Amino acid sequence: MVTLQGDLVNLRALELKDLTFLYTIENDESLWELSQTKTPFSKDILQKYLETAQKKPQKIKQLRLVITSKTNEPIGFIDLFELDSENKRAGVSIVILNSHRRNGFGKEALSLLIQYSFNALGLHQVYSNVLEDNNASICLFESVGFEKIGLKKDWRLYEGRYKNEYLFQLINHVL
Repeated sequence: MVTLQGDLVNLRALELKDLTFLYTIENDESLWELSQTKTPFSKDILQKYLETAQKKPQKIKQLRLVITSKTNEPIGFIDLFELDSENKRAGVSIVILNSHRRNGFGKEALSLLIQYSFNALGLHQVYSNVLEDNNASICLFESVGFEKIGLKKDWRLYEGRYKNEYLFQLINHVL
């Protein structure tokens, strides 16, 4: 995959040099509610993941890209998951370091991924699951054209409490 370039950020494939950054993000307990993680990841497990991440997205049904600043500093990740080639759809998730939020980086990264998903991967639609109280993510997905199409009540249990989750969808109407 070629690096996707925007005005503010670039998206590039994972590399082995991303191990420390991946370890930091995956083991940030403040993000575990969003990722539904319950235990830390070892560097060994994450290194094995990095090695398999080099395969074709359609084969492993996932694509994780590093979001970098224009100075090539890693500032987050953006993922396609549950990549379904038969139905031409995939889920989308994004995480940006706290220190780089609210600068337009997420919006541009999401826009670049949508273009790549529709044009290069030939997807018909992308979707995202967002907790009802995650206002920043709700605003982000709506800002690039995702439509809130449903509410899943008591969908996620985290630390003994159920939370509702919205389902957002963006359909590529260009065939």
